[in-house]
Amino acid sequence: MKILLFGKDGQVGWELQRALAPLGELIALGEQQADFENIEHIRQLVRQIQPDVIVNAAAYTAVDKAESAPEKARRINAEAVGVLGAEAHRLNAWLVHYSTDYVYDGAKTSPYEESDPPRPLSVYGKTKLEGDQLIVKSGAKHLIFRTSWVYAARGGNFAKTMLRLAKERDELKVIADQHGAPTSAELIADVTALALYRIGQTKDSATKFSGTYNLVASGFTTWHGYAQHVLELAQAQGIKLKVLPAAVVPIASEAYPLPAVRPKNSRMNTTTLSNTFNLHLPHWHYHVQRLVDELIMQGTL
Repeated sequence: MKILLFGKDGQVGWELQRALAPLGELIALGEQQADFENIEHIRQLVRQIQPDVIVNAAAYTAVDKAESAPEKARRINAEAVGVLGAEAHRLNAWLVHYSTDYVYDGAKTSPYEESDPPRPLSVYGKTKLEGDQLIVKSGAKHLIFRTSWVYAARGGNFAKTMLRLAKERDELKVIADQHGAPTSAELIADVTALALYRIGQTKDSATKFSGTYNLVASGFTTWHGYAQHVLELAQAQGIKLKVLPAAVVPIASEAYPLPAVRPKNSRMNTTTLSNTFNLHLPHWHYHVQRLVDELIMQGTL
């Protein structure tokens, strides 16, 4: 199996390099080798390499900046993705792509199903949805994984920010009316690898597996609850904090306005993914604990 990975230097892409390597020949490209604003270049790369599987972890993820750069966001998140779909179909290759909770408006009071109609509120969400739709329209065999609140020990993320601020500030205010599941890049990469392994072991796998799946850790919380949990883990390890977990102040989204509107409900039902690939998705606490432990071992806390 020859696998072409785009976006190798991002949080998910970095973990994918580890998870995908045992499956076959892995060609991993970053932004320097594959500029998604140069769509013809992307097309030629796929034609040159002729992979059996394309895994796309590249995206324009600057959610707020996208509001003032819609053309760039659309080119990377939609137009380039549509080309990947067309080229995967031409090669009869699989395309794995990562989508987002931002394709939903967050108005639903229960977890989102894959069949729920998407209603994105932001440029980022709209361009990601268009990318999803172009893949489906291409006719390529595909796995579209919709995930949320992604983090990793590598790079910046919410948990690391909260830990830093709790050591520096006297007060910490965190949004408490947005609900979702913090999901590690490690989990996303491992699920991807296992799904591709199952596909490789199954006859007529396109009929059985091709589709869109919600991929998040189990359980859910708010950003406020997430912050408190991270600080509790750090405190239990002896990390000195100026703001203790119980002192984190809950606030409404409206108290912290941003250019891009966030969905207030990012909870997603993962039953289809679990049943289709025979997976158990761990509670979000599991990988957050691993994150904090790794940061402590690195000496970055």
